[in-house]
Amino acid sequence: MPNELPPLDRFDTAILRALGEDARMSVTELARRIGLTKTPTQARLRRLEETGVIAGYRAVLNPIRMGLAHVAYVEVRLNDTRERALQEFNRAVRALPEVEECHMMAAGFDYLMKVRTADISDYRRVLGERISTLPHVASTSTYVAMEAVKGGGV
Repeated sequence: MPNELPPLDRFDTAILRALGEDARMSVTELARRIGLTKTPTQARLRRLEETGVIAGYRAVLNPIRMGLAHVAYVEVRLNDTRERALQEFNRAVRALPEVEECHMMAAGFDYLMKVRTADISDYRRVLGERISTLPHVASTSTYVAMEAVKGGGV
C-alpha cells in the first residue's frame, strides 16, 4: 500500500515533468535538470516511487511504426448494466489487444473504447468478430479518427 505523500513541491513537480519527457535519464542528469544534488534527488525519486506517484516505467511504443495507424472510437451500449454484467463486459474487453483504452461513461451510452488496428478492413473484422460479441453488447457506434492533433505517447 502506498505511503502517505506530503504535497508535491516544485522539485517533485520538476522530477515528474523531466521523467515524463525522458524516464531513462540518469539520476545525475535528473539532479542537474531540477537544480539539486544527486543524493536529495535520489531520495525524492524513491519517495515518489514508494508512494505510488510514479507507478512504473515503460517504453512508449510508436503504433504507426508497428503497422497500427487506424484509430476508431467506439460507443458501446449494453443490454444489461447490472453489476455482474458490467464485470463480465470489463473482464472480456481487457482481453482484446486492439482495444487501447476503454472507459465507462456517464452519457447516453455505456462505454467509450479507443481501438487501434492496421486499417479500416482490419477494424471491421475486429468490430464484427470481437467487439460486437463481447458480453451484453446491444449496439455500437464508430467514429474514425482522421488525424491525431494531441495525444498521449506517439
